[in-house]
Amino acid sequence: MSAIVLFMAVIAIIAGWWLSQQRLMSKPWLEEGPIGNYPGTGAATWPAAKIGLGVFLAVAGSLFALFISAYSMRMVMVDWRTMPVPGLLWFNTGVLVVSSVALQWAYVAARRDDMGNVIIGLCAGGASAITFLIGQLLAWQQLRAAGYFVASNPANSFFYMITAAHGLHLMGGLVALGRTTARVWRGAEMAQVRLSVELCAIYWHFLLLVWLVLLGLLTGWTDEFVDICRRLLT
Repeated sequence: MSAIVLFMAVIAIIAGWWLSQQRLMSKPWLEEGPIGNYPGTGAATWPAAKIGLGVFLAVAGSLFALFISAYSMRMVMVDWRTMPVPGLLWFNTGVLVVSSVALQWAYVAARRDDMGNVIIGLCAGGASAITFLIGQLLAWQQLRAAGYFVASNPANSFFYMITAAHGLHLMGGLVALGRTTARVWRGAEMAQVRLSVELCAIYWHFLLLVWLVLLGLLTGWTDEFVDICRRLLT
């Protein structure tokens, strides 16, 4: 349960920060002066696409939280046999970090109207994400070759299900990233693609965060980290 508490705490902090930007406690009917003088009283402070992405990330985060909760409760039963974590997952994690950094690079370049670095960042991010997916498939192959099949053990089933769910979300992000890259490559105006680049970067950061939590859960260091924090607080 400590893993899901940690994950939900991070989601709650992000959601709280987002809500704090929306002026939910404001009373625009009591404010005087031009409407433009009061942020948030005119048009939406965030584009609809960004709000839609936020809602989707909240739903996806809840889905992974349920996975984490089910994993934590199932692993205490007597038929649970912990499976080894392939060392390739650490390489894959590094690749996903590179992908997230590359998309952040593209976003910063987009804010500076630097089309060349935007293309480099998008291509590097996409290539790293594809490498991550290939690495995940190779990790699956290594486990199957060692006799760790899906139906052999509940731990095996959870491993394949969790990594597959994360991979499917990444594949969906690659579709959006491919469309954005194609628009930039065709010479679209930077103002028309800046938001798309930003949304891709946000989505990749979310997937990286989710993967780090999942990796910690699969390797067991998430509970150790929570225990250390608990000792420090007490």
